[in-house]
Amino acid sequence: VVVVTPTASGKTLCYNLPVIQSIMEDPNARTLYLFPTKALAQDQLAELTELSGQLGKKVQLQLGAFTYDGDTPADARKAIRTWAHVVITNPDMLHTGILPHHTRWSRFLGNLRYVIVDELHTYRGVFGSHLANLFRRLTRLCRFHGSDPTFIMSSATIANPLELAEKLIERPCVMVNQNGAPSREKTLVFYNPPV
Repeated sequence: VVVVTPTASGKTLCYNLPVIQSIMEDPNARTLYLFPTKALAQDQLAELTELSGQLGKKVQLQLGAFTYDGDTPADARKAIRTWAHVVITNPDMLHTGILPHHTRWSRFLGNLRYVIVDELHTYRGVFGSHLANLFRRLTRLCRFHGSDPTFIMSSATIANPLELAEKLIERPCVMVNQNGAPSREKTLVFYNPPV
């Protein structure tokens, strides 16, 4: 699925809600979030933690969400591999820190339900071709460990989101591009100043 709607239209909920639901239904379910920058990853971790905390007050929910990047301490990495329901990382760390060590990540990869790719529009050109190879490796290793995750990608408005998404993951995609976010009434005023 590729979700393409304007900023602040609820794209984050489009992937956070299915992730949380899958974990509630099966505590072994795992999800990989990919963000191009550390700052965005930290923002999304805070939002996911807040949402799961609010839901946790009403329903039984134990959600372990952690960032896994170059700054993650070595002693925390093993715990994240073993216990995290959600791993938030970037393409470089997926390439160098996760996929080459897939045997250590077998529990995570074998239970991977979703791969979330945010900021799809940044993965174009040469960088996009590298990412397509990375997704090819990830998909192959997931199948090796017994899973076939669903990709949920989101982007701000771009000209060819469906084509880009399908080229990146080499699978047919469904595009959601209708903005259901509420907006205030707008008044347009045309003023033609005197000559």
